[in-house]
Amino acid sequence: MAGQPLFAGLVFSGDGLPAGTAPVGAEPQYVVVEDGFNWHVPSASIDRAVLGALREQILEHKDLVGNSTLQLLGKDDLFTKAMVDSSLRNLDQHFEQLLAAGLPPAARQWLGMLGFRIVVNHRGEILRIDQPGEAGPDSE
Repeated sequence: MAGQPLFAGLVFSGDGLPAGTAPVGAEPQYVVVEDGFNWHVPSASIDRAVLGALREQILEHKDLVGNSTLQLLGKDDLFTKAMVDSSLRNLDQHFEQLLAAGLPPAARQWLGMLGFRIVVNHRGEILRIDQPGEAGPDSE
């Protein structure tokens, strides 16, 4: 388990207040402020739920993700394609490694600048995940 919440600085309450982080014993927590009360929610439950949602999106668009990755790498050979396909098949393993190592602070900052936000209630239930490139609720 990571020493700090994976998405520290990217989690917000339904009221738009940023969630802090704090350890309770050895377990990292998000501190969600709702109605003036600080609710402590184990970070692992939120982090795993977010990774699960991202996993579903990646698998839903597996071909597009694979082809885009090959374009970003600038390679289109059989071995690189096999490597990318293998990585997509082993997403859960990669997510476990990510949970163990954590996101670098610069990556979290970059995601925040792009508009990535996780909105939760005081029980740690995800209300929505705002992602870069997604149309907002008011756009058509």
